[in-house]
Order: sequence, then structure tokens, then C-alpha cells
Amino acid sequence: MDDARLSSMLPQRFSDWFASRGWAPRAHQLEMIEAAGRGEDALLIAPTGGGKTLGGFLPSLVDLAGRVEGQGRDRPYRLHTLYISPLKALSQDVARNLMTPVEEMGLALRIETRTGDTPQSKRARQRQRPPDILLTTPEQVALFAAQENGEAFFADLQAVIIDEVHALAPGKRGDLLALGLAAIANYAPAARRVGLSATVKDVDGHARWLARQSEAEPRFATVITGSAGASPQVDILTPDDRIPWAGHSGKHALSAVYAQLKDARLSLIFVNTRSQAEMIFQGLWSINDDNLPIALHHGSLSVEQRRKVEGAMAAGALKAVVCTSTLDLGIDWGDVDLVLQMGAPKGSARLIQRLGRANHRLDEASRAVLVPTNRFEHLECMAAREAVAEKTLDGEPLRAGALDVLAQHVMGRACGDPFLPDALYREVTSAAPYAHLHRETFDRVVEFVASGGYALASYDRFRRIVVSRSDGRYRARNRDVAQRHRMNIGAIVESPMLNVRLVAPGSSASNHARGGRQLGQVEEWFADQLSPGDTFLFAGQILRFEGVTVSECLVSRSAADTPKVPSWNGGKFPLSTYLASRVRDLVHDPERWGALPVPIRQWLGLQKLKSRLPAPDRLLVETFPRGNRYYLVCYPFEGRLAHQTLGMLLTRRLERAGLKPLGFVANEYALSVWALEDMSGVDMGALFDEDMLGDDLDAWLAESALMKRTFRTCAVIAGLIERRFPGQEKTGRQVTFSADLIYNVLREHEPDHILLQAAWEDAGSGLLDIRRLSDALRRVAGRIDHVALERISPLAVPVMLEIGREPVAGAAQDAVLEEAGADIIAEAMAVDNPAFGR
Repeated sequence: MDDARLSSMLPQRFSDWFASRGWAPRAHQLEMIEAAGRGEDALLIAPTGGGKTLGGFLPSLVDLAGRVEGQGRDRPYRLHTLYISPLKALSQDVARNLMTPVEEMGLALRIETRTGDTPQSKRARQRQRPPDILLTTPEQVALFAAQENGEAFFADLQAVIIDEVHALAPGKRGDLLALGLAAIANYAPAARRVGLSATVKDVDGHARWLARQSEAEPRFATVITGSAGASPQVDILTPDDRIPWAGHSGKHALSAVYAQLKDARLSLIFVNTRSQAEMIFQGLWSINDDNLPIALHHGSLSVEQRRKVEGAMAAGALKAVVCTSTLDLGIDWGDVDLVLQMGAPKGSARLIQRLGRANHRLDEASRAVLVPTNRFEHLECMAAREAVAEKTLDGEPLRAGALDVLAQHVMGRACGDPFLPDALYREVTSAAPYAHLHRETFDRVVEFVASGGYALASYDRFRRIVVSRSDGRYRARNRDVAQRHRMNIGAIVESPMLNVRLVAPGSSASNHARGGRQLGQVEEWFADQLSPGDTFLFAGQILRFEGVTVSECLVSRSAADTPKVPSWNGGKFPLSTYLASRVRDLVHDPERWGALPVPIRQWLGLQKLKSRLPAPDRLLVETFPRGNRYYLVCYPFEGRLAHQTLGMLLTRRLERAGLKPLGFVANEYALSVWALEDMSGVDMGALFDEDMLGDDLDAWLAESALMKRTFRTCAVIAGLIERRFPGQEKTGRQVTFSADLIYNVLREHEPDHILLQAAWEDAGSGLLDIRRLSDALRRVAGRIDHVALERISPLAVPVMLEIGREPVAGAAQDAVLEEAGADIIAEAMAVDNPAFGR
């Protein structure tokens, strides 16, 4: 880029600052300034280490430098730029990093953060005297929209920057943020929007999500793409070619992982669940003969412990950190030079995101080592590595906005500036997720917020907004209702949690002393299954369960060597559809097996010899007897959630057919059903017909605890069930009891209630993954390959070894599957031709 153009776009102090660092502004950073000069919304897609965050802020810094010249800190308090990130820690990190160029250029700017941890006194002061740049989260934007006099705060706003936009846009937090941005646009219609990401698959969808929509035609943000960086290095670790058949612990590879992190400066060891993080951390400590400083970081640990770990990372005081998705996003913690992924990453975009944590420099290759925990995961790791090499992203497509989130926003707007329905409908439909929202649906949502709906209208507690006779505007019923709404804002609803508090050994709920250190949180259901004296692993320690209070799980330290392991519902990723397709292709093509370890080549080769290989766009179904049971195993490759739903529906059909199903088990790749009667004569085309998603699904959902859980989440987000009150908080049991009562009333008296509709839509892509299952059944209709075998096939072994089996109500309800793993493997891998596999 020529010097004349550079000097015309950057003030001298900015050019001098780049030069003092030995840098030149990147092309995409200058393009961001150009787009801002035209007043355009912009989506910047640039690899990690390419100055993406600075590119987002640079137009604001240039504009502010001109505005504050000569005025110093005595100038009027006006909010210029609002920065929004999905993580509180990311806002804090960006604020620190942003201060470097600001201070080095001598810019007298006011930069502050505002999160859920910000004291109320500071929040009040920020509303009275806004900073130039405010860094915050989607929940705080929703809170702004639910407060009076929004125009006074946002009137001077020039830019909104949404960081890691790919992590927000597809979900309910993205819906809530889109509605909050639509509200802000009423006060600052000229404010431009900027989205930042390194991993966007649906570029047009995200560009549309950023832009304000109109009735005439879709609008899109300008897309600016940064230059690609060095190709990453991705290796797969299989110590001694030892690859377990099933399970997700990764214990077999801990010594090899330890050797990897010994040779690195700082390693991030990513896992996919919090319970796995605890196990891996404990396992590494048990072999840490060199006393390496290794830390643990996940979302259920206390804020104090997480901040301590983050500070140690930034200071270079750690050798490795075992972490979950809490460290996925763009925080630049210390000198990370190696990323280890325990288990398959479940998607190429997620792997690229995690790769970006290593080196954080555009011109150096990021290095990752994938550690598959079972045989199918090795295939998935191969597929992920290929996708990264091809720079192919995956990810969920953007969808229509959720109705429970819309209900929360409607309530919030009534708590802020009272609204007229016509005006609010125009505001809501300017947000891309709700651009096609029918007016009749909008009116039903407003009525729900006003009365609870037809079946609940007689209950005074559900009347939350009222219409003023003087101006026809909706407003919160009273100040108490408004305060309670603001306390419950947000679209993240985790499982009911208990605080884990350290007490003296032998304490109980009735006699424990207050004030013991809080270690974090566990899910309420986990504590419910413990008895005093049980031990479990948490926060890197072995703890003894002492008892529970209303809100706390009381524990003491223990020296036991066989602890139970806590499990959280959050953080379990389904296998992405894109990687599933690649895994299917890999399994079906023996010519591509050359790069696979010998045990996996033999495994797949025996499967081809003894049965069939699953083919793309077809469904392989195997049936075989074993012991006094009969088995059906199918291989949809559609993820655990979809397979669990399929298992529920198949067993209902088999029960009606008199085949006495006993139970089923699912993993990410396969589903196994077992029964008392032979299933080999079943018409598989009829059994797997897509019509099972009709009456069978309705009947099952009517009695399903999963559907009640989905409804409970929607009810909390919509504000029908409040988690927090002034001065107190509901327990998980209280929330569950209230939600289940309402669910039963609505199913009986108002089955088309707006919240039941919202729960059905969630079930389609959430806990039940019905949409994905429907697509799969439609794809394989008339393309089912049924193989009746005399004994178990090699490919069936992993799913047969799975734990967490689901019982099925029916004629054989009390039957259980008791199989020895070694016997299953020996039977499946028995070679009739001794020459095979030598």
C-alpha cells in the first residue's frame, strides 16, 4: 500500500506508533477505517494473531483522537464505542491490551469495563458519566435495554464492536444481543456495527446478523477478510498404537501427554467436559515427578480460583493448564506454544479456534496435538485434521430467533421506556433473527408477558406488564416487577448448582460452621446421589461429602484414592454434521486407511470381512444374538443427542411389535438396542421410517423428563419462573417444582401456549436434536443395508462397551445387560481365516 494513501488514512501519531513498533498497518485494518468512513457495518474475518481486535478498534481510536485533541479529560462524558464480548474475562483482557496503544500514543481516553462483577456504585457512575469506550457483555446490553432513559446514555454512540461473533450469533445469547442492538439503534441510529471473528462458516448469515434489517430486502454488513497466516501443525498422538475401544478418559495417553508438555513453554490441555478436566488434571498430578506448575480451569470453579490461574498464565508462572471451553476464545494468556486436545474436538471450527491460542502470531505456525480417547475418536481426529488443512470450517447455521428470548426482551423494554406494540414490532423485526417474525406470533408473546396466556391469566403473579389508558403504552406493572426482571436477565440457564464449601471433617448441614472456603459449584443432581462419607474429585482435590444445605454442598478434604467423579450436563458437544460426513467417508474407503494405526486398520478390515462398512447416504443396521439377548446396532453417525432420541423412539416401536426391548445405549457414532426377541426379521425400512417423528414422538414427549427440562429452561429465560428475588435465590428444586406444575397445566389446558411452542423448537436442535435426526432419516429412506449376523461385529464393540445405559419401560423393564468387555472384543475380533490381519 503506497505511503500517500497510508498517510491520508492514519493520523501522524498512529503512523508513528506503528513505526515505533516496527509494524505496518495490515490491509484489513486500513479497510476497516475506510468502511467506517463510509458509515458501513463491517464483519472482519481474520486469523488469530493478525491484529483483528486492533482492526475493530482502530476506526474508533482514530475518531476519538481527533475529538479529544486539546480537550483532555475535562471534555464532556459521552459514550463513543461499545465493545461486547461473550466472556467477562475477554473484556478485561481486551481492556488491558487496548490501553497499550492508547497510552503509548498519549491518547487521553476513558476506557472502562462493565460486567456482572462490576459494583453497583460503579454502574451508576457509568450511567451518569459514560466512558469513551465501554467493554461489556450481552447480558449488560439487555440490562441497558431494560432501564429508563436509554437515549441519554446512547445518544452519542458511534460504534458497536462484537468480538467472537461466531460464538454469539447462532445461540440464544445472540438472539438477546440482536434485540438489544435493535433497541440501542432507536437511540443511536447512525452507530455502525462491527463483528470480529477468526472462524465464520456462514459468512453471509453473520453479515446479515450484524446489519439492521428492513422490510424491503435483507441487508448485509461489508465483509473484510484478513490474509491467511501460517498453516497450523496438527499431530495425532497414539502412544504405542494403544487406542481404547470406548470411553473418554484418555488415561492411556497421560504419560505421553506429560512428555509433550515437559518440552513446551506453556501448554493448554483442552478437554470437552468439566468432569474430564478434573480426571486429566488429577492424572497428570499423579505422574508429575518434576513438580511442574500445572493448573486447572473450568466454569464450575470459583471466580477467585479462575482469576488466580489466569494471572499466573499471564505472568508466565505456569507450565500447563487443563481447561474446557472457558479458554477457547481470543484471550492472549502468556506464551502458549502448544495446544493439546484430549478427545476429538467435535468440529473443525472449534479446533481452529483452540489452535489460535498457540503462538498468537500470524507468521508462526500454531501447533496442536490431538489425543483420541477411543477408536472412533481417532477417525474423527483424522477428519478434523484434514478439514483444518483444507481450511474448511463447520458450524451450526443461523436460525430464527427464540420466542422465550423475545418474551424476555418484551418484558425488558416495558421496564425501560414504555412501548407501543407497533413500534416495538418494527424494532424487533429490524434484528436479523426476528426479521421474519409474524405479527400474530409477536402479539401472542406480548400477551404472554402481560397475562401468562389463557391458561394462566387468572393467576395474578403472571401479570407483569400493563397498558396505560392514557397513551396505550405497555410498562412494567410496578417497580418490584421491574427490579425482579433485571435480576433475572440472561439466556444462560445452567443446571441447578450448589456451592461447594470446605468444612471441618464430620460437619453436617445442621452443625457446620459458616465461613469455610468456597471451591466452586457442582450440579444439584450430583450431590443428591451422594451419601455422607462418599468421596469425589473436584477443583483438583479429593473431597469427602459431608452433607447439603439449601444452597451448599459441604465437603472436607480426603486422602481416599478411589474418588467418584463429578459430572456436569454442560459442555458436552455433539459430533458436528460436517465431521460425521468425513468420518463416514473415511470408514467406507479402504484406500485412505494407510495413515491409520495398525489396530484401527485391522478393526475396519475385519468389519469389512465379517459384515459391511457403513456407506455415505446409507444406514447400516446389524442384528445378531448374544447370550440370551438379541441386538440391533445401527450407525447413523449423527451425534449422541440425536441417537438417544432415536433409541427412545425405536424402543417404543419395538415394544409395540412385541419384541420386548430391554434397553439401548448410544454414542456419537452408533446406537445399540437389545431385546428378548429376535429383531432380524423386522422390516427395517418401516422401523426407521421418518413417521416415527410424528405420533411416536408426541407420545414419548408427553411423558419425557427431557421435555420438562427443556420447558423449564424456556420458562426461566422467558421470565415465567424467576431464579433470583431481591435478597434471595430459588433453589434448583424450587425452580423444577414450579416449572413442572406449570408445564402440566399448559399441556392439559393450553397445548399451543407460546412457551410450549418455544420448548418444541428448542427440542428440535437442543437436548433431543430432532431436526438433525429428521434430516438423517429422510436422507437414508429406502437406503438401509441390513446385515443379519451370527455374532457381534467389530464395529459394534465400542457402542456395546458404552456406559450410561438408558432403561426402557416395557415388558422387560427390570432386565439388565451384563457383558464382559474382554469377551465382547474377543468374539468380535475372532478371525475365521488365520491368515487375515497378520
